[in-house]
Amino acid sequence: MSASTALAVGVTGASGFVGRAVCAALREQHHAIRPLLRRRHGGHPDESALLVGEVGPDTDWQQALQGLDVVVHCAAHVHQMGDGADTQASAYQRVNTDGTLQLARCAAQAGVQRLVFISSIKVLGESTLHGHPFRHDTPPAPQDPYGQSKWAAEQGLWRIAAETGLEVVVIRPPLVYGQGVGANFAALIRLVRSGWPLPLGLINNRRSMVGLRNLVDLICRCTTDPQAAGLTFLVSDGEDLSTPDLVLRLAKAMGCRARIWRVPVAWLKLAGQLTGRSAQVDRLTGSLQVDISRTCELLDWHPPHTVDEELALAVGNAGQNKGIRP
Repeated sequence: MSASTALAVGVTGASGFVGRAVCAALREQHHAIRPLLRRRHGGHPDESALLVGEVGPDTDWQQALQGLDVVVHCAAHVHQMGDGADTQASAYQRVNTDGTLQLARCAAQAGVQRLVFISSIKVLGESTLHGHPFRHDTPPAPQDPYGQSKWAAEQGLWRIAAETGLEVVVIRPPLVYGQGVGANFAALIRLVRSGWPLPLGLINNRRSMVGLRNLVDLICRCTTDPQAAGLTFLVSDGEDLSTPDLVLRLAKAMGCRARIWRVPVAWLKLAGQLTGRSAQVDRLTGSLQVDISRTCELLDWHPPHTVDEELALAVGNAGQNKGIRP
């Protein structure tokens, strides 16, 4: 596969936060894009789009994959409010693991050369010690059903690759933000914009994130670069922020003043326990750092956009889409 050759690329989850941006970027590079959708969306009038229905172990991909060189698999099941833990775990397994492996098997049968799988940093765990980032050789240790489903998918993909010759590339992003971000990141933007005091001033952590355009740039590189085949890549913006620094940078991007109170972290954790929001508090107070040096070295790649550039886009369009879970 030549990096300069125009390719036929299928993109699953093409109406989502990441998938839509991937389609646009690959089109700009003059590749022929086939959006693969679960259902028709108003934002995708593209006549080349195909409906594949629900992603799962029995999805019929035959028509969707014909003539494609590469598939970028962005579709995934993320947390749905109101569903119980057992329901969520079953959905993660059905969509993220079994659905991914069904896609890979069908892709190999259809003559697709490469599958780029958007996994998650959660495969490696939920947090890191300050100054000890996840690396390319960190042993996987997923701690929740979402991360476990992604790790199971990765393992299955490598087996299919060995059996069929399908080229597999795995990308593990942390929190993705940017234009159109939703979920918790959009909620934080709204809080900062409101001017409410935020009790985050004593948090001394470091968290890696990845701007949407930086992630998409790496996905596009992994779609075409011969050096990417058979490898797993970590990705981030290359700059880690503390939670207070993130709030200050968001406020700066919005042209407003951040109000940050210095509240002991132990009090925040206690409040999280009392309100059933311990996981959210842990993400605000804990560290999760990602070392992307191997990605940069192997692909001669560097994040093309700064954190501040991506934050500026995020604050202008927050809440329009569901964000991707890290």
